[in-house]
Amino acid sequence: MQIDFIHALSANLLSPAVLFFALGITAALIKSDLKFPEALYVTLTIYLLLALGFKGGVAINEAGIRVVILPALAALLLGALIPLWTYPLLRFGGKLRPVDAAAIAAHYGSVSAVTFITATNYLKGINEPYENYATAFLAVMESPAIIVGVLLGKMTLQREDSVFNGSFKSLLREAVFGRSVFLLLGALLVGALCGKTGMEKVEPFFVTPFQGVLALFLLEMGMVAGQRLGDLKKVGPLLVAFGILLPLFHGFLGVLLGKYVCLSLGGATLMGVLASSASYIAAPAAMRLSLPEANPALYLTPSLAITFHFNITIGIPVYYAWARYFLN
Repeated sequence: MQIDFIHALSANLLSPAVLFFALGITAALIKSDLKFPEALYVTLTIYLLLALGFKGGVAINEAGIRVVILPALAALLLGALIPLWTYPLLRFGGKLRPVDAAAIAAHYGSVSAVTFITATNYLKGINEPYENYATAFLAVMESPAIIVGVLLGKMTLQREDSVFNGSFKSLLREAVFGRSVFLLLGALLVGALCGKTGMEKVEPFFVTPFQGVLALFLLEMGMVAGQRLGDLKKVGPLLVAFGILLPLFHGFLGVLLGKYVCLSLGGATLMGVLASSASYIAAPAAMRLSLPEANPALYLTPSLAITFHFNITIGIPVYYAWARYFLN
């Protein structure tokens, strides 16, 4: 088992995706003038979300909704529940302001599409099959935690006699129709309607260039993450430990959940990866709009500078090792 884990860890660290991420961090640390235009970053994000959602929808079409519904509902429930225990942990254990605890809880209940993509790339690299419809788990886990986290923050602000801007209806709209969720769910629906026939028509665009686009995106993300490494001093040792230990606990829960809803070894690994990941795209955007009182350094730095680094380098092989232990 130890030899298998070391091999899996090496395969992940030496994959093009992780190496390009490391290259981006290096560029930031040496203060290179390398910089992506904002329009290119947005384009890469849109491409990855569309490709991911479309392929997942095609897989749902082939597998059938009856096969997908149970694990998808389990994933949705887990995403909604994570903020409910993360919030009191940060509020009372970490002594954070309630609004900051709520914002961080929303990030850790939501998911990272890039971490998920990196995990699927890792599984392909070690020839471990997984359910192609696993993208559906990504789509359904992103919004619930954001809604729960923002509601926790709003209720706190109301108790403190702060001004409540907006309503539950507007909050729900922000969470469900935000760019990342809308693209994932929309592409998932298109793929489910088109099926394999539709995939054949767009395969040269959505499948063949995917790995190259992912490498470019992770190069950009590496530069962003590298610029935030200095923020570790601001969040302190508590959130550094939080950014590693809580994802490990959530990854463990996700793997067990994958087992009990009868996913394959690869599928259980992906469920663990999603549960362990933290959003740094959809959740920060929602927090800026809905909880402007929360401190961005506190909710963005742990998810991006700590958890993201940990998961795509060490975490993914750990969750795979746990899945092997429980499912074999």
